Order: sequence, then structure tokens, then C-alpha cells
Amino acid sequence: MAEAPVYLLDVNAVIALLDEAHIHHQAVEEWFDTPGLEWALCAFTEAGVLRFFTRPKTGDMSMEQVAEMLERLKEQPGYRHQPIEADWQTLTRPFIKRLFGHNQVTDAFLLGLAIHHGLVLVTFDGGMLHLAGEHSKHVLHLEAK
Repeated sequence: MAEAPVYLLDVNAVIALLDEAHIHHQAVEEWFDTPGLEWALCAFTEAGVLRFFTRPKTGDMSMEQVAEMLERLKEQPGYRHQPIEADWQTLTRPFIKRLFGHNQVTDAFLLGLAIHHGLVLVTFDGGMLHLAGEHSKHVLHLEAK
């Protein structure tokens, strides 16, 4: 029997999960309520969430408030911390020829981390399937409800 996948959430998936007013909140919340779900965050994702919610134009929250939200999230069943043990070039090597712009740097890092560790990256970005190419089994593209 195949082992259940572990899902690595990208920054936007976590933001949508934490922000009830987010356009994708319902979709990610329904997915997140999957029984037996195994999921992970890495420091890179956590930093992106902190950056988003502490910006005056997008969240205007204190570091302490956002850190507390993340801590509560990590108390949910199935959580695990995903360490980062490789550099950007190593992680992006499987699909480097499909990278074409600066907006893909963060996405490429998280996709590479998922591929490197046999995880599935959860995202609302359909372009990740193209970026992943033959590694698309490492991407779960959620769609808005």
C-alpha cells in the first residue's frame, strides 16, 4: 500500500487558510479538513506569511500576532516541520529550464523542496503545474470555490 502523501503548503495557501475573508479561504479550508491529512510548513513559508500579514497594506498585524496565529495553526492534526537542507540551485535543478522570471523564485524554491523530499506542494497557482513539468505529481492545484 502506498504511503499517504505529505502536503507542503505554499505561502498563499497558508494566507488563505488563516484569513477568513480571503477569496480562496473556503476551498483551502475544505481541503484542510480532509481526515488523516499530513501537512507541512517550512521556515520559508512561515517567513512569507509573517511578511504578508505584517505589511501595513495587507495585514497590519504585529509580528507577535502573526507568530501566534502560526503557532495555533501548527497545533492542528497532521502537522510537521519541513527542514530546508539544500540550496536554491539544487532544489530547482529538475525544472530550471522552465523558469523564466523573478516572480517564480519563491514558487520554484518551494516546488524544489517538495520534489526533493517527495512532498506535494499545495497551491492556487496553476502555473506551478507547468513549472513542475514531469514532476507535476508533486503539485496539488486547488481551485477557488
